[in-house]
Amino acid sequence: MIKNKAVETLNIEADAVRNLTKRIDDEFEAAARCILDCKARVVVTGMGKSGHIGKKIAATLASTGTPSFFMHPAEAFHGDLGMVTENDVVIAISNSGESNEVVNILPVIRRIGATIVAMCGRRDSQLGKYSDYFLDISVEREACPLGLAPTASTTATLAMGDALAMSLMEARNFTSQDFAMFHPGGALGRKLLLTVKDVMHTGEDNPIIGCGKTVQDALFVMTEKGLGAVSVTDASGKMVGIITDGIIRRALRKDYNFLDEAVENIMFTEPVTISENKLAATALSVMEKHKPRPITVLPVVDAAKNPVGIVHLTDLLRQGVV
Repeated sequence: MIKNKAVETLNIEADAVRNLTKRIDDEFEAAARCILDCKARVVVTGMGKSGHIGKKIAATLASTGTPSFFMHPAEAFHGDLGMVTENDVVIAISNSGESNEVVNILPVIRRIGATIVAMCGRRDSQLGKYSDYFLDISVEREACPLGLAPTASTTATLAMGDALAMSLMEARNFTSQDFAMFHPGGALGRKLLLTVKDVMHTGEDNPIIGCGKTVQDALFVMTEKGLGAVSVTDASGKMVGIITDGIIRRALRKDYNFLDEAVENIMFTEPVTISENKLAATALSVMEKHKPRPITVLPVVDAAKNPVGIVHLTDLLRQGVV
């Protein structure tokens, strides 16, 4: 019985969302274009469960390039309407279209001069009649066995809000870099904003040695810098190879006398490199996907192939680029 009701609920809500596709019409497009042309903010309002959904819609709009905030209709009636300007677009949410708190502020919003977009289940309701644009979120029935608790209707409202936000996002040519700008904190921001330049070791911390130096000299530099690698440069400063602790360990198995040899005799001459303007997440991907085995260090070079820094795997993990 429990599982049957759960499946029925999901089917009812899925049908409610699926039916919305028939309502993406010219009026939906007109409402979206009105928001695109809005020079101010989108103000989302709704009472009760519609209010909870409205907060999510406002947050989604704001994070995808449409300046937006939620206004509680009861607080609006007691002063918060001062946040609304004539240049704003107000998205008012009410399944019935008769919620007192929402209906009560409509005449004032109209007097202010803001545009009203109704997300409502009844066009002939007070909200529907007051609106400039009407987005139909009506459902055939709620999943609640009593037909009382908002279930399918709130799911449909949320989906309609997402459809609107994603349409606006694409129309604005909103990029992942734009998205990251609004999400600078946490793993998402680190992945989308952090560049190689932000995490690489530069200057005195960048292990470099010139051709003609011995492997022992390279080992001393590698030990001092503690990054497990050293970039090798020619007389002009261009990177021509790399020596890693792995190369030295493999050489040690064969002969201890190699320490007096020139670095160019054992260096790897085709190192994987990266530029400083690449994303840190790209550097991590390069390291992880390197064949035949992953690498832990990645030299950073400029356009002239001069080594300007080096990135270690632990730097990326420390920054949360995972």
